[in-house]
Amino acid sequence: MSIATNIEALQTDFKPINVKLVAVSKTKPVEDIQQAYDAGQRLFGENMVQELIEKQQTLPKDIEWHLIGHLQTNKVKYIAPFVAMIQAVDSFKLLKEINKHALKNNRTIDCLLQIHIADEDTKFGLDHAELIDLLREDEFSALKNVRIRGLMGIATNTENEKNIKEEFYELKMLFDGVKVSFFRSEDSFDTLSMGMSSDYQLAIGQGSNMVRLGSTIFGKRVTKQYKSKDGND
Repeated sequence: MSIATNIEALQTDFKPINVKLVAVSKTKPVEDIQQAYDAGQRLFGENMVQELIEKQQTLPKDIEWHLIGHLQTNKVKYIAPFVAMIQAVDSFKLLKEINKHALKNNRTIDCLLQIHIADEDTKFGLDHAELIDLLREDEFSALKNVRIRGLMGIATNTENEKNIKEEFYELKMLFDGVKVSFFRSEDSFDTLSMGMSSDYQLAIGQGSNMVRLGSTIFGKRVTKQYKSKDGND
């Protein structure tokens, strides 16, 4: 099926259940992204800063770009002027750097805190204790130019669906607990980003309201030019 057909089918499925679709466009040519855009898609995810910058300069300006891969602090400044959301905040140091550059650009940048849920050492993310420590940091409340929208997690790359469902379930329970404990009065804490092409249906079943799909939309990747270990589709 075509990219447009894939987008339209997914949007038809997701709209009634209030699940947002992030089209993972890493390694994809601008022509493919334009096709998805023309079909009505506006949220796109990239995991390499340089690739994101190049595409942002070329493609329509109303695209909401999400940085979904591991982000080094020294590269925040390059995407701070335009990025819509940074999904993979895995340290307080990184969050402070995002806040600094958001302030310089007179912006508030939406962020998700990435939680390590996979049984794999190659995945990034905070463990439960590190998450609570971050939220209790004295400096945390002083960060006025970042907005924590929720949590993100990447499940283990396995065919064991029971294991994947358990990881997603635990992240949903953590999300609910954090919302009650730290963001009770903030309606903006509303995003749980779980699920990629191989497991998004399981993720939605466990409470995800944002999925990151690449091959489901664009087909299998044919290049390893931007290979990353973050596991995002």
